[in-house]
Amino acid sequence: MSPIYTTSVPVFKQMLGGLKDVLRIAEAHAAAKKIDPNALLQARLFPDMFTLLRQVQVASDFAKSVSARLAGVDVPKLDDNEQTFADLQTRIDTVLAFIGGLDAAKFDEAATREIITQAGTPKEKRFTGQSYLLNYGLPHFFFHTTTAYSILRHSGVEVGKKDYIGTY
Repeated sequence: MSPIYTTSVPVFKQMLGGLKDVLRIAEAHAAAKKIDPNALLQARLFPDMFTLLRQVQVASDFAKSVSARLAGVDVPKLDDNEQTFADLQTRIDTVLAFIGGLDAAKFDEAATREIITQAGTPKEKRFTGQSYLLNYGLPHFFFHTTTAYSILRHSGVEVGKKDYIGTY
């Protein structure tokens, strides 16, 4: 099995599973404390940072787009119209189903495959698959999953490292 596959898809699956657990705990926390769920979904660490809802959307986008590009398949489009914890769970399930369905053999040439992106700007970036995964994809994915966790922890949700890490 390709080292690029083993350092991407299983990692995304594990961490998205942890994110699902953290979101489940947050939703239960809101219900138990009689907190409007939107107070958590719209929470952010600082005014110029994304909300929890957007952090989860972006984290799942990185999991699906990095996996797709490394496998040499089209990146599926998601509408970014989630509004509830249930919507976010469905989104993560959709991404998990997509990346779980990727054939590991499609990653055999991924380390040297050229990946071209236009991340939020008109300027394109070129990577080898290995560089794309290790220097761009994983760092961005971990930033957004960690920030989602941090928003909830900062908001008083009782989650810990075990919840964040997920099952491995």
